[in-house]
Amino acid sequence: MLQTQEITDYDYQRFRRFLESACGILLGEGKQYLIVSRLTRLLRDENIAGLSELMSAIEKGQPRHLRDAVIDAMTTNETSWFRDGQPFETLEHVVLPELEKLRGTSLRIWSSACSSGQEPYTISMILSEYARKNLSSRLTSSQIVATDISASMLVQAKKAEYEEVALGRGLSDMRRKQFFSRSQDGWKVVDDVRNRVSFREQNLLQGFSTLGKFDIIFCRNVLIYFSTERKQDILSRMALSLNRGGYLFLGASETISGYSDAFDLVRTPYSTVYRRKD
Repeated sequence: MLQTQEITDYDYQRFRRFLESACGILLGEGKQYLIVSRLTRLLRDENIAGLSELMSAIEKGQPRHLRDAVIDAMTTNETSWFRDGQPFETLEHVVLPELEKLRGTSLRIWSSACSSGQEPYTISMILSEYARKNLSSRLTSSQIVATDISASMLVQAKKAEYEEVALGRGLSDMRRKQFFSRSQDGWKVVDDVRNRVSFREQNLLQGFSTLGKFDIIFCRNVLIYFSTERKQDILSRMALSLNRGGYLFLGASETISGYSDAFDLVRTPYSTVYRRKD
């Protein structure tokens, strides 16, 4: 088993450079324990003795799947339904009504780090709830594009099927009854919620203009892992991906201050959100 004390400073710095270059994650000093906790199983499965051997294998490109497997293991996949609550209140009560008046038709929404699918399906549930309260709304035909760097997370998200314990994280009993049905292995998202969402693999360090334009972008609890330069670059490109008057949702501890001047801060009764400047 990999031990923290076995990781030399040289190999730790090698790994840090690789991780930032590959996916933008800036691993701080003294985080060797994260490598141990997230890579021990992978090293055992691949019969790799330690971090030095792992880095040599990645640099040689053998086996071919190893690089992606390491990124997959190191990517934080912490998520829940209606995570932090208030941003989704802002979406339903402020952003959707405003954009419906502005657009008069369906919207395109991007969940840019969707993990196992809770965020995009939560957004789709909000659209369904909004339509029930606003019977003339056209927003039920809105499209949600969900992306993630992790191929394994996308496979799980596409299934739209969750175990009992996963449903207990942020999901009310009422919403469980409305938006899920029993399946052989747990609970499955109902078709009208699931069908609004499409999934694609996407590294935010790479160009994403092929995804098209959006009215709303969710990029929550992602930028905190990137360097200043990468934050600036991603926010600049996200501004270009937003339609006029489009909104950007960030995590509660994240801000555009010092990173971008392409957005106006909008304070709502529920939370803050950013609107692209015209």
